[in-house]
Parts: sequence; structure tokens; C-alpha cells
Amino acid sequence: MIETLAEARRSFLDYERDVRRASAHTLRAYGRDLDSFVNFCGTTNLVAVGSVSELHVRGWVAQLRRAELSAPSIQRALSALRALYRWLGERDHTLGNPAIDVKAPKGSRRLPKAIDADSVGALFAVSSDEPLELRDIAIAELLYSSGLRLSELVNANISDLDRNEKIITVTGKGRKTRAIPVGNPAIKAIDRWLSCRPISEGNLGPDSPLFISNRGQRISPRSVQARLKKLAQHNQLRGNVHPHMLRHSFASHLLESSGDLRAVQELLGHADISTTQVYTHLDFQHLAKVYDASHPRARRKPQS
Repeated sequence: MIETLAEARRSFLDYERDVRRASAHTLRAYGRDLDSFVNFCGTTNLVAVGSVSELHVRGWVAQLRRAELSAPSIQRALSALRALYRWLGERDHTLGNPAIDVKAPKGSRRLPKAIDADSVGALFAVSSDEPLELRDIAIAELLYSSGLRLSELVNANISDLDRNEKIITVTGKGRKTRAIPVGNPAIKAIDRWLSCRPISEGNLGPDSPLFISNRGQRISPRSVQARLKKLAQHNQLRGNVHPHMLRHSFASHLLESSGDLRAVQELLGHADISTTQVYTHLDFQHLAKVYDASHPRARRKPQS
């Protein structure tokens, strides 16, 4: 039986890595947040898993607030602690979850930024026969066409894409797979990339990576971010264009046209529809701008 917080932290992270196959990013975040809690408890010689109460958790949150941690960071830290005690509770049913009723401070919700449709078209307006540039265009087309997460894109294999049915199957958060339609422009861009994709012994076969580096290895998330930024700058697009912005653009443009929030949720792979509802705010912002610009009595004219 796990008795100490330090042991619980170590075993939980092993479980997340080996059984749930959590990403390296998730493991680092869990590790930092749980380290913070273990260290906080250590200042009062609180080491036993079963001795932690809701009062201790609230004290930890108060310390995080005094350290001026942002509301989302505190929410993430509490989520990590809840996950730890949920996992412990599955192994010891007498153990409660001291973090379950502790709420993080509310912060202002930042709406995701989306690229307008004209700018999206400009992003893809590149004429090139250079393999890496064709790869970059295919990546951008696929991100916008199907709303993939960055991790889903870099982990995609050639066999995951059915070019006849125009569907790509990806594995998202929680190791859940979903099939997503791929538009014609993205299919054509991928075909152009595959026609000149470098081939080596390590990347042959249908289970090899869909997108590779100039060294023939699976492309890294950091490389995708850098190359997408370069592609946007080449086309003189303003702002920091990044993979998640194309995912946001996919969702907001689709919702704006269809109004089907549930379908957008399925396509994005959101477990909870409340996560998808943020795009209704984006849609309303667009409608509000149209109203302000078009309705004769939308805005009061300044008095002379």
C-alpha cells in the first residue's frame, strides 16, 4: 500500500507514463504541480497520503495565489492533485479525495484567436517545388482542414490517412481515436508532399510517419511551430500564426457556417462540450461586428 506523498507521486507518474501513455508534456506538468504540493506539505512534516485534508489543499492554493500564479496554472495544479487522489482511491477505497471540492480562483477566459478566411487562403498561396515547403503547406492544410492537435499531427502515420475515403484517423487525449474528414485541398497538398517525400530505410512502409524532417525522422512539434511561423511570414500574415490557431480557425469557421456545436465537439475530440462552447463566443463576436457595422441604429452617432 502506498503510504507517503512522495511515493504516491512517483508511482502515479509511472502509471501515467507506462499505462495511460501520457505525453511528455503532461508528465512534466503533473510532476511540477505534484512536486509543489509535496514540498508544501513537507514544510509542516505532512508526509502520509491519508493525512491530507481539504484544509491542507486550500492552504496550498492560498500559497500559489500569494506566489501570483495565474488562475489557469492553479486550476491545472488542482487538476493534477485530483487526478493523483482519484488514482489512489481506485487502489484504496477508504481514501477520500481532499481536492475534490476545492475551487481555483476564476480568471478572465482568453478566447482563442482565429484567422479570418481570407488570411487562411493567403497562408496556402505558395508556389513551390521544394520538398520541405510542400511539406509545410501540407501540414498547414491538414491542420486547418481537420482541426488536428499538434500532437495528433506529428504522430500521424501514412497508414492513418485514407486518401480514397478522405479520412484521417488520429489518437487524441486519453488515447482515444477518432476519424476526421480531410478536405480536397489538404489531400492534394499531402499527395504533392508524398510524391517528393525523402525515403530512407527508417521511414519506409505504411506505418512510417506522415511528416518527416529533412533527416528522415518524424517531425518534431517544435519544428512544426517554427516552419508554420516561417510560412506565415513568407505570406506577410500578421501575428503569431501557430498550429493551435489553425485548429481554432477550423472550429470557429465550421461553427459559424453550420451552427452545429455537437458536430464540432466530435471533430475536435473534446470530451466535454463545455470546452467546445468557447467557440460560440467567437461566433457571437463575429455576429456583433456585423451588427455594429451594418445596423443603422447599432451605434449612437456622436452629437455635434
